Amino acid sequence: MKRSLCFVILAIFLGVSLAPRLAAQVPEREVRPQEAKAPAPAEIVPAKEEYSVTEHVLRLAGQVIPYRATAGTTLLRDEKGEPTGLLYAVAYTRSDVKDLSTRPIAFFYNGGPGSASLWLHMGAFGPRRVSTTDGAFTPPAPYRLVDNTESLLDKTDLVFIDAMGTGFSHAVGKAQNKDFYGIDEDAQAFAQFIMTTITRNNRWNSPKFLVGESYGTFRSAVLGNTLQSRDNLHLNGIVLISSVLDMASLTFGPGDDRPYIYYLPSYAAVAWYHKALKNRPSDLDAFIEEARRYAQGEYASALFKGAKLTPQEKEAVAGKLSSFTGLSEDYLLKADLRVSLGQFNVELQRSRGLTSGRIDARFTGYTRDLLSETAQGDPEGPAVGGAFTAMLNAYTREELKFGGDKPYRTNSGGAMDWNWKRQPVTRPGVLTGGFFPGAPNVQLDLAQAMITNPRLLVTVENGIYDMATPFFATEFTMSHLGLPVDLQKQLSLNYYAAGHMMYLQDESRVKLHDNLAKFIDRAVQK
Repeated sequence: MKRSLCFVILAIFLGVSLAPRLAAQVPEREVRPQEAKAPAPAEIVPAKEEYSVTEHVLRLAGQVIPYRATAGTTLLRDEKGEPTGLLYAVAYTRSDVKDLSTRPIAFFYNGGPGSASLWLHMGAFGPRRVSTTDGAFTPPAPYRLVDNTESLLDKTDLVFIDAMGTGFSHAVGKAQNKDFYGIDEDAQAFAQFIMTTITRNNRWNSPKFLVGESYGTFRSAVLGNTLQSRDNLHLNGIVLISSVLDMASLTFGPGDDRPYIYYLPSYAAVAWYHKALKNRPSDLDAFIEEARRYAQGEYASALFKGAKLTPQEKEAVAGKLSSFTGLSEDYLLKADLRVSLGQFNVELQRSRGLTSGRIDARFTGYTRDLLSETAQGDPEGPAVGGAFTAMLNAYTREELKFGGDKPYRTNSGGAMDWNWKRQPVTRPGVLTGGFFPGAPNVQLDLAQAMITNPRLLVTVENGIYDMATPFFATEFTMSHLGLPVDLQKQLSLNYYAAGHMMYLQDESRVKLHDNLAKFIDRAVQK
């Protein structure tokens, strides 16, 4: 859901025939109706792969690492062999390794759905990084591009993939970008790209990793299951950054009290960060743990009672919620003890004229309408978006020597047309789906991937100020995968004092690199 705000512009052109007017001006001539012309066929986008290969050096962790950057498009085909799309990616391969066939390779992508991979690419793990202001608006150009001392190139080769309709990825032949906008459609495209890349570069014996952020974690569950169960391409590890596998956990659907429970510990962390609590505790970790216990205990019981909750009970809950969230008891009572994310973000700092961020609640922005019930935007996006967009475009053309005049699209807008329906996912004795479709959920995909490959490791990286994918919801999901006891040891969770894109915070970026470096080492051990 990384960068989930999508703008759809529909231009309608009306043409008016001048033939009747001309006929009226020349009455002496016989006017014959023009023969209808066959409509011009839609332009067929040529299916031609393009690549640019450049050589570079990175100084990282006391090493001098020479590497080859390959920026280019890979052709995708349908089951009939017809070209359907060109998927753009940038691959970084360490060039001083004599035998690449056994060196780890990791595939990275962001979320949205419909976001390009520039965030993980230029913010977290690529050899070059965009420098931004931590927790505040990054001033306009000139921006800075620096060597990334937290790149994972010391541990693995890197491939950053842009989803269809983003970056330079686009449909070809008779296909359209929207043909790829769906849970299964998207995963199938990524699976074909990975299979092609592995085969072309003789990487079948390399340890393999998937690294996704936000909706990219949702993709990883489906993709990991597909690659292993269908293609027999077994993975060493899956990294879930700011994870969501159950979309209902974020939805605040009518009659569903679960999101309010899931979000309470995050509300508490954000209220603590912005010093909005009357009696702010000194120990944040202990405060969050207290919020967890209250959320799944007294608060959940109170919400479950619904209209049966007495006025006295309701006032007691409002008082406790106020101590965790910084919101007034009066506001909480008027909200019926249920405050959605947008409401919390605008209410928390309303008296200061500020709105808190969704992607990273450490960021704040001015509130235009102080009477607004819900947040009017996410200040994190504008705070870093300009720097990332500018530096990605400059870097791609100046250092990678790719792109030319073609526009690099940071977002496809595909989320508006996303196909959330699933093909049935099966395991022995179980068929998901049912007669009535619910909110999309890919927990079973991840569980099946771990059952298919019992040596598969999974790590989940959580930002405590992430309001897009709250950590308590993720904890609930990961503890309800239904895994055998032995496989539960294959899954771990890490936490960062940052937001959805925890790598925007310097200390968290270092911690993230170190955690994933250890994870990769563990996953490749025999």
